[in-house]
Amino acid sequence: MPSSWTTSPPPPAPSPAWELLLPAASGPPRGRGRELGAALRAAVRDGRLAAGTRLPSSRDLARDLRVSRGLVSELYARLTAEGYLTSRQGAGTWVAALSPPSAPPRPRPDPARPVPVVDFRPGLADLSAFPRTAWAAAQRAALAELPDAALDYPDPQGLPALRAALAELLGRRRGVVVAPEGVIVCSGVAQALTLLGRVLAARGQRTVAVEDPGSVSVYPLYRAAGLRPVPVPVDGEGLVLSALAASGARTAVLTPAHQFPTGVVHSPARRAALLDWARRVDGLLVEDDYDGDFRYDRAPVGSLQGLAPDLVAYTGSVSKSLAPGLRLGWLLPPARLLPELVEAKRVSDLGNSVTEQAAFAGFLRGGRYDRQLRLCQRRYRERRDALIGVLAEVLPEVRISGIAAGLHLIAEFPSPVPPELCARAGVRLRPLGDYTASGAPTPRRFVLGYAHLGTAEIVRAVRRLAETWRSVAV
Repeated sequence: MPSSWTTSPPPPAPSPAWELLLPAASGPPRGRGRELGAALRAAVRDGRLAAGTRLPSSRDLARDLRVSRGLVSELYARLTAEGYLTSRQGAGTWVAALSPPSAPPRPRPDPARPVPVVDFRPGLADLSAFPRTAWAAAQRAALAELPDAALDYPDPQGLPALRAALAELLGRRRGVVVAPEGVIVCSGVAQALTLLGRVLAARGQRTVAVEDPGSVSVYPLYRAAGLRPVPVPVDGEGLVLSALAASGARTAVLTPAHQFPTGVVHSPARRAALLDWARRVDGLLVEDDYDGDFRYDRAPVGSLQGLAPDLVAYTGSVSKSLAPGLRLGWLLPPARLLPELVEAKRVSDLGNSVTEQAAFAGFLRGGRYDRQLRLCQRRYRERRDALIGVLAEVLPEVRISGIAAGLHLIAEFPSPVPPELCARAGVRLRPLGDYTASGAPTPRRFVLGYAHLGTAEIVRAVRRLAETWRSVAV
């Protein structure tokens, strides 16, 4: 068997070319050239054919592989053009020297800044509480019941069965006023705000008032929709009306049931004043009810939308009760905006997943979602109590603010706490300033999220935090 891989006499054993390429050469004729090219590239890349190895002539390799010489000549030419081979007229063909791929740099642990072991990130639900078994059962039931026609492109407004179940749930638990025809199913509050922004921008609005402090992560959503966010301060009763009037905006986004992050509940007088403002300016209040179901000391305050459905667009999601990864939310707009919002939803994504919507509808109808809310409420209350208890024990100087609700609280220290020092001690904190438009540092006030942490983690972290603060406070 001829071989030109080396300058030594032909060995009696099969040549390397035959061994490496024979499986590819024995494939279907239609794809044989492609398979031979892939096999030869792989052999060069992984070093089985070392740089500088001389290849057989096209005639010899074609005879070894029992393919046409033209196929081998074309293969050599193509791989030479790609840089895998080199050749000189009349002198032969060799394996080219490839640059080895650079290995990604390994992160070097910085002994001065270890990765925090407990992160008091606010707004994160306990994802371990997701009811996997019950959700899987709801998905199986939905797939079994859905007719074939339902698997076509869905109604962009949402599955009728889910809209009906949501209207019932939200009317019963949050006091909203809506019929199923007025509900839009969307991919969380983020999409709801984006759709509203697009419609309002198309109607000529250029600004939107937002709470300050507030959720600054949504600023890019407003900007992408064509609106400029204007920060409006929050006081002990809610959004400051005089600042809102001075902003020039005709739309305001707010969290009236449990303001994020201060924890303030909008007072009845402030709610009435905000509704009067919306009537005067022909404006809109956007109610983000992000954690309205979680009140621990009394029944949660009802929605603002229930007082004036024509002035308020209500939105919420399952991100705090089930999981943000489901991307399931809802928008209940005033009737005058509904057609434009449904059209904006249609051109945005053609509607949400039918199977997920059907599963959630069954989850609601069967009472499983109510049970999930009760489980989360019980668990989150226990963790809030644990956090307040250990703070009172080891850091009695710290002042707690915010109502007994939601997934976070505000802790104010009597003297500054360097977050970087806490991180080195294994505790990650978020200063209140991170949620202001100015981003001004607030080294004494921190937003502590607790819903995703176990009680043992909370206690351990606060004790470590107390030691760190006392080391710099003296």
